[in-house]
Amino acid sequence: MAVLSCKGNQKSSLSIILTIFVLGFRRAAINTDSPMKILIDNGHGLMTAGKRSPDGQFREPFYNREIAKRVVADLVDRGYDAELLVPEDDDISLEERVRRVNTACFLLGKANLILVSIHVNAAGNGSKWMNATGWSVYTCKGRTASDKLAECLCESAIKNFPGRRIRTDMSDGDMDWEENFYILRKSLCPAVLTENFFMDSHSDLEYLQSKAGKQAIIDTHVEGIVDYLLGNGL
Repeated sequence: MAVLSCKGNQKSSLSIILTIFVLGFRRAAINTDSPMKILIDNGHGLMTAGKRSPDGQFREPFYNREIAKRVVADLVDRGYDAELLVPEDDDISLEERVRRVNTACFLLGKANLILVSIHVNAAGNGSKWMNATGWSVYTCKGRTASDKLAECLCESAIKNFPGRRIRTDMSDGDMDWEENFYILRKSLCPAVLTENFFMDSHSDLEYLQSKAGKQAIIDTHVEGIVDYLLGNGL
């Protein structure tokens, strides 16, 4: 589940800065055919408080990390230049995440980078089961370069989640939801955040944890990203 504000400051170590430099220039070594860097953000650190189902059996940070790693692996297998934004287990602050994104934008150019942040939704505070269900994708407010990426992910979700609710907001003419999420508002490149069903819904949680559900979530992200890149001639 995403948060709206940035809390606290986290110092960047020299190793993190060097990692970003390597991240920026590894494209030529990994894949000279892809002009686009894809950053996948696994929302929350492994020890982040809360972020779990009401029974405590499902923990969002662990799930996000599993899905993000598999999305990256699938994209790399397809020949794309994809990386985890946060390879550490720690709860890296939103400010530091955005710093990493924008450092890569500075090195590569913001038109040569996209960010997808992966989360699981919650309708309540984690204390009881709720009735909300469905998948959704968010961009920052207003018409931005992120809208096309969100549209591709929505179309992929409709294909990969037959019979399941896709939560859309057509009030501004497109399917994504708009929120003032820090990582979306401050990232210089096209950036979206996905909320992959609800951890406090019995039916959604069962699907989230199933083999078929996990694969559908991975496929939704990979195919949506690839469709976006192909649509931009990449």
